[in-house]
Amino acid sequence: MPKKNEPTERQCAVTREVQPVSHLIRFVLDPDHLVVPDLKRNLPGRGVWVTAARETVATAEKQAKKVFGRGFKSEVRLEPGLDERVDALLMKTALQALSMTRKAGELVTGFAKVEAALRQGQVIGLIHATDAADDGIRKLGAIAVRECEVTNGCPVVRLFDSAQLNLALGRSNVIHAALLAGRASENFLSRASELEDFRSNSAIQEHGSANSAVAQD
Repeated sequence: MPKKNEPTERQCAVTREVQPVSHLIRFVLDPDHLVVPDLKRNLPGRGVWVTAARETVATAEKQAKKVFGRGFKSEVRLEPGLDERVDALLMKTALQALSMTRKAGELVTGFAKVEAALRQGQVIGLIHATDAADDGIRKLGAIAVRECEVTNGCPVVRLFDSAQLNLALGRSNVIHAALLAGRASENFLSRASELEDFRSNSAIQEHGSANSAVAQD
């Protein structure tokens, strides 16, 4: 969230579209003039803002001198694979948020427990491992439609494999999970949405494709 009295919108240094800061990624320079992402938007120094879409971040890297050099009004260094690093940071943030749902008691795992939670109307989101069997996903999906109308607003997250879920939750063989109502679950859903939007380039679809690069003033 922007700090008090800070602008809630910024111009993307690649597309020149003015967007809410929630749809942008802020980049700053470290002491060695290396361009680094500032996902929390709280690092000191001048920032350059880029649409939170993998395609746009990749374009910013290709046009680094125009985007970051002009934006920071300085010589900059940029390690290859900027979009991959942003993706990894977004994933890490989402998995950390998922871990907090377990600590907050807002998560159940295992097919039977997820099914029971769905039937009790407690679920605000479903999580399936990317390597989950289609049959299990279909069965839970059918229950969800009947019991809590998932198709009308209860999201399904399928971004992480079982190994990543196991590590984040400190458990083994996590294939299916259900999010229960609470702030930790809501935060995880927000973080997961940011990762999914970044990968799907949804911000580009909303605001148009990237144009020629310009620097952020």
